Amino acid sequence: MIKVKYLLAVAGLFWITSSTIAQEENKEEEKKDTPKTGQVIDRIVAKVNNSIVLESDVQKTYLEAIANAQQGFEAPTKCDIFESLLINKLMVAKAEIDSVMVSDAEVMIQADQRFSMVMSQFGGDENTLVEVYGKTSEQLKAEITEALKEQMIVQRMQGKITEGISVSPAEVRRFFNSIHKDSLPFFSAEVTVGQIVRKPEVNEANKNKVAAFLKGLKEQIGNGTSDFATLAKQYSQDPGSAVQGGELGFFRRGELAPEFEATALGLKQGEISDPVETMFGFHMIQLLERRGNTFNTRHILIKPEPSEEDILKAERYLDSLRTVIMDGKIEFAKAAKEYSEDRNTSDNGGFFSDPGSGSNKLTLRTLEDPVLYFTIDSMKIGSITKPMRFEDPREGTKIRILYYQNRYPAHRANMNDDYEKLKAATMRKKEDDILSTWFMTAKEDVYIDIDPAYDKCEVLKD
Repeated sequence: MIKVKYLLAVAGLFWITSSTIAQEENKEEEKKDTPKTGQVIDRIVAKVNNSIVLESDVQKTYLEAIANAQQGFEAPTKCDIFESLLINKLMVAKAEIDSVMVSDAEVMIQADQRFSMVMSQFGGDENTLVEVYGKTSEQLKAEITEALKEQMIVQRMQGKITEGISVSPAEVRRFFNSIHKDSLPFFSAEVTVGQIVRKPEVNEANKNKVAAFLKGLKEQIGNGTSDFATLAKQYSQDPGSAVQGGELGFFRRGELAPEFEATALGLKQGEISDPVETMFGFHMIQLLERRGNTFNTRHILIKPEPSEEDILKAERYLDSLRTVIMDGKIEFAKAAKEYSEDRNTSDNGGFFSDPGSGSNKLTLRTLEDPVLYFTIDSMKIGSITKPMRFEDPREGTKIRILYYQNRYPAHRANMNDDYEKLKAATMRKKEDDILSTWFMTAKEDVYIDIDPAYDKCEVLKD
């Protein structure tokens, strides 16, 4: 039976998630295939109906998959990657046959959001973008749109094929028992870490200064001394949209901050709002277009800075909460749910979780933030830090306390310590089996041609 281990996981938008190191690795690999003329050798390695897979697609996705391989599990082979890309193309072809499609509006909304994420990584600097990717913002956005459409179709097809799949504890145990003891994955030491975060409340005087500044910009636009796009590029503190003259792209209702959305939808096309406050700062908004349940706006975002007293006030708040927790008057998880202002962790009792398995146990390197890594590494189990300042890339200065709940030594996988990871692996295995069976049937409905160099992968074999 074929293996479908890396479907979707490695077939997405590699240049959105890869680090600068991964980018450089890709470039180095490409250099190996570069003849003296400077031309990069590339070729078609598979055709599925009207779609193709290039050798460069396989190489780049393979490097990305290696870089992102989950700790404790084997990394993919090149054949795994080739197979995944081929199956993606097959799913797109079958989706067209079965009329399982995504609308251009859906793709456009997601593409605009992804592109903004990419631009924010470079502070909105298009020159840096060109230097890293060798593409202009328009070229990169077009690539994002094309790749994202395929990804969304593949996800929709996979959802249709594996709809309603679940796993029981008995299935998890059977999966675990099917693995030879010598083949059980070895997990590095893991920790359970939680946080409670507060954002300093900016004083009214600083807020009023920002609002007055934005009103001044609106007057400049109104009297014709400047235009919205120019001012957005010059002043907006949203790096993802500033380079685009403040344009955010299309969003559905409910996808933006409520205050922003309510203001935007209350405008006539082309109209500019007065300053409106959201959790991100103050916005001046212009409605560009409405299409059914979606709308496109541009904005200028200015973030009022908290004063030192504002920050100290948040620190005192968390210090008092820390004392209450340490006195046993409230559990950390309950306090995090009620008082933390970090949306990514508060619903989980303040605890960080592994995105792959959903487990609260994670390696220190999973935390990514080097400050977190070294802070936890120096703490005692069960301790809670004093309030600490840190910088949120989107919302500026924040304060947090960290709780080091537990540490788990390095070990071979077992049912007691690693149930959530094993459950996720069991689900992947079950989905893989269903997709494998589907693939063997679906391949008869489309034209597939594979380069002889990949015959060794045997992806079309029963």
